[in-house]
Amino acid sequence: MKLAALYSGGKDSTLAMYTAEQTGHTVNTIVNIIPKHEDSMIFHVPNMNMVPLLAEAMGKEIVTAFTDGSENDDMRALRDALTGLDVKGIVMGAVWSDYQWDRINSVCDDLGIICIAPLWRKDQDTVMNELIDSEISSIIVGVFADGLDDSWLGRNVCDSYEDLKKIRSKNRISIIGEGGEFETLTLDSPMQSSKLIPEEYEKEWNGRSGTLNVKRCSLVKKVR
Repeated sequence: MKLAALYSGGKDSTLAMYTAEQTGHTVNTIVNIIPKHEDSMIFHVPNMNMVPLLAEAMGKEIVTAFTDGSENDDMRALRDALTGLDVKGIVMGAVWSDYQWDRINSVCDDLGIICIAPLWRKDQDTVMNELIDSEISSIIVGVFADGLDDSWLGRNVCDSYEDLKKIRSKNRISIIGEGGEFETLTLDSPMQSSKLIPEEYEKEWNGRSGTLNVKRCSLVKKVR
């Protein structure tokens, strides 16, 4: 089917879109919903400024809508972004969030399109292994859980799998950050003709949590 992808630039939405394409669907458009505040419960927030560059790297059209971060406005923004698109459905990267699943499906039902969630209810180690096998390269750009200090900001997610398992055994974190333990930014994937190279960024750390704010990246053409 011809689909759009709800895309934040994080690892899960990248893996979901890649999986949809690998199973025969066509995704030419990404939909990026940008909350004005960091407390949106539906949409990812950190480093949304990099999504247009990722769209360029993938050769995909981007549709952007803004929300104040409230539930009602999140759903309004998604509805506005999807209305009029020539697609049969939308791909999303939700894994275990019933809240996100319910709200996005509600909007899709209203518009008469389907919601495809390739990662939904998968075992979290399975998701991590699929991420590794797909050769999607993502870095951690936000940490919000015990066991994750500022040294984790900028680390490659897949390369950190064994360390994440050790922290999970001690602190019971989600291995893929599904509980909000960490946020990610994709730098490269099989869908991209160019990879992102961060050139300007800064860390913000408040003693228990923090973010890596990527201000500028270059696109480097990949040699195939």
